[in-house]
Amino acid sequence: MNNDTKNDLESRIHIYCGDGKGKTSAAIGLAVRAAGRGKKVLFARFLKNDDSGEVETLSRIPGICLKPCRKSFGFFYQMTKEQRQEAKEYYKRLFHDVWEEAVENGFDILVLDEIMAACRYGLVPEEDVTGCLKSRPGTLEVVMTGREPSHKMMDLADYVSEIRKIKHPFDKGIGARKGIEY
Repeated sequence: MNNDTKNDLESRIHIYCGDGKGKTSAAIGLAVRAAGRGKKVLFARFLKNDDSGEVETLSRIPGICLKPCRKSFGFFYQMTKEQRQEAKEYYKRLFHDVWEEAVENGFDILVLDEIMAACRYGLVPEEDVTGCLKSRPGTLEVVMTGREPSHKMMDLADYVSEIRKIKHPFDKGIGARKGIEY
């Protein structure tokens, strides 16, 4: 069945949220599917370093452009006041740079991984994100991940999928495993 109707070509806003494992994985799945159909995807990561298994693989997929996170500040709750200010300047600039790149270079999909946390911690002004979402080109699909999106963000979204944790090894003090959680 061919779904290429005019309505299907309108862009949408997606949110993958919740306390469960799989938000980034869902965004990666959408990015891979889109690239497999010839779409151009820009994938940007916030609050994460590039020491994760998906980074290497995504960078090799034709049609996916991975915007590296060149600075790591660690966990927000462990940052000093100075580190938080530096992180705020860095992530705000990163957001505006990737948004401009997505619009100017005609990307079909923009993935903003962990943008919800960046907004929640005040590292990227939510007003900047919502303003861009409201004025985005009609051809730009936007995927955002992270915990606790605001009501304002959810109101703008066309898709909101919550991934809920029922059980996780972290609850027993077991740390992240290479190749599974990162």
